[in-house]
Amino acid sequence: MNIDKNVEKLGFIDAELDPSLNLVDEINKLKEQKQAVILAHYYQPAEIQAIADFVGDSLALSQRAASLNKPIILFAGVRFMAETAKILAPHSKVLLPDLNAGCSLADSCDYESFRRFVDQYPNHKVVTYVNTTAEIKSLSYVCCTSSNAVEVVNSIPANEPIIFAPDRNLGSYIQRLTNRPNMLIWDGACHVHDQFSVKRILELKQQHPTAKVIAHPECKQPVLLIADFVGSTAQLLRYTQECAETDFIVATEVGILTEMMRANPSKNYIPAPPDDSTCACNECAYMKLTTLKKMYLTLKYELPEINVSAEMAELARLPIERMLKIS
Repeated sequence: MNIDKNVEKLGFIDAELDPSLNLVDEINKLKEQKQAVILAHYYQPAEIQAIADFVGDSLALSQRAASLNKPIILFAGVRFMAETAKILAPHSKVLLPDLNAGCSLADSCDYESFRRFVDQYPNHKVVTYVNTTAEIKSLSYVCCTSSNAVEVVNSIPANEPIIFAPDRNLGSYIQRLTNRPNMLIWDGACHVHDQFSVKRILELKQQHPTAKVIAHPECKQPVLLIADFVGSTAQLLRYTQECAETDFIVATEVGILTEMMRANPSKNYIPAPPDDSTCACNECAYMKLTTLKKMYLTLKYELPEINVSAEMAELARLPIERMLKIS
């Protein structure tokens, strides 16, 4: 196969394409030819969600990846999600359109530092968020998502101490809900959820007095305290569908508004603002790296491919499977 070296190196932006190419049509053709499936996270751009075979939050995507028997999985998300898919579907070729699609939360928990931390507390059960690398998962007893973190923590006997990583905001929220004073929490955070401003949300609330404030548990405690509802991405979506109110101030990554508007176009969804009014901190730059062009090139050349060593995958699979049994 004659592969452009720029594409071979990074798998995305430098290849020249015919401007008349209909990328949606071409992606669908390649998907059918190669028996590929496209998984996308709710935080992806709207046009990416539209072309995906399945759109969901981290838990739903993990469950779907585990159930697939497809030769190719194209993951429209970030790297830790593609790694999880590869761990759960080892016989599939897992593709990620942009290798730069990382995660600030995953980056806040590096392997060597976390390994030393875990070694200091050998009697603690290690619970890690799925927003971590395969290496961090390999040090874990069980994984969790924001959808099932309470159930996962409650599955561990109350007298057993826990290490929760990497999100300090989610960890503190779960600790309060489960009344687990013996929980040590790693000091990591998502750069999007950590930046929402109580002051600016309250200003929005004055403009929209009947609006319900809904927030992801990765937000800081002051934001959660003023929220009418706290939940995972999927839970926030379900709340907006089931709630009789029509206005919502949404404190999570703005990509979820695509699905909210698709499900209930007559309702009004207001993105919560960050502390800094000069930046778009309610948008994850990593999630927005995926484009139709990159997806087309990725399917065409079947790269970049995400691989996890057999040894690492074996260690990381067990805590993920424990989570899926609980969910």
